[in-house]
Amino acid sequence: MRRRRLLSNLGWASLAALPQRAAAQASARVYRVAVLRPGAAPPPSTSPGYIQTALNKLGYVEGRNLVLDTRYSGPELGRLPAMAREMVQAGADVIVAIGDLPTRAAKEATTRVPIIMFGNFEPVELGLVDSLARPGGNVTGVLIAPDGSMAGKRLELLMAAVPQARRIGFLTFPASLVGQQRQETQQAAAALGIELIVAEVRAGNYAAAFAEIQAARPGALLVASSQIFLRDRKQIIELATQHRLPAMYEWREQVEDGGLMTYSTSQYGRFQQLAAYVDRILKGTKPGDLPIDRPTTFKFVVNRKAAKAIGLTLPAPLQLRIDELID
Repeated sequence: MRRRRLLSNLGWASLAALPQRAAAQASARVYRVAVLRPGAAPPPSTSPGYIQTALNKLGYVEGRNLVLDTRYSGPELGRLPAMAREMVQAGADVIVAIGDLPTRAAKEATTRVPIIMFGNFEPVELGLVDSLARPGGNVTGVLIAPDGSMAGKRLELLMAAVPQARRIGFLTFPASLVGQQRQETQQAAAALGIELIVAEVRAGNYAAAFAEIQAARPGALLVASSQIFLRDRKQIIELATQHRLPAMYEWREQVEDGGLMTYSTSQYGRFQQLAAYVDRILKGTKPGDLPIDRPTTFKFVVNRKAAKAIGLTLPAPLQLRIDELID
């Protein structure tokens, strides 16, 4: 009898605890992280991006304590301000802005919601933050280069690979999207005494842009720093190989997929830092108190198979500067 009474008491105790557990689960905080990006969304088959993966490692999981609201402007960059306002109205806890135009749109949309910018531009010169050390306001960020777009360093290495080249093709977008990077690249080319053949990609027409470059018969190609070019890397690499153009890219992934060379930091490492900033802000740190984070380590990576495919032999002095050779 005492055993049945004990089991009965335990059963009632468990039932009594259920509302408390349910209330605790219901009160668990679900954070809304909005990501504003230019360009088109990747195909549905694409695996989870670096932002999601980095947030997962910090314990933020969609369906449990995270809503990841990612929006793409498509080709109409003028949609960015309205999209930023929609994110604020939807209750974003933090907005991640990829690029200077999304950052400007987010900054104009709110002075309350924290904003973390990501890209390679000069945020102080663009008026996005007060300083790199103390950004102030509701904006901080993670940059992918310590100073501007690193166009000078990439052009220098490209010229060392093809020292006889006097013209270099530059695959880019209209100035409205990458104005500062384009200006830095033109200045670097002038300093090196080379002619820059600028070809803009419009409406995703890479073939037309490459035809424009090839008509000028350049000795090599510099691919602008862009998440869109990273997404479309296979198409760009195929065209560069087809035209037998030694090409310098931004990220290691582009070289792993057949591009010739890159000088950059770790892309995933940058997104890990971005996720760390999201985490700190969600836990109460003010964005204006977080210094703009800039990378400090870089690697010169060359794809040996890509060089062979276009019949390029790298000069011996340049080979000594390679940090990693891949096939």
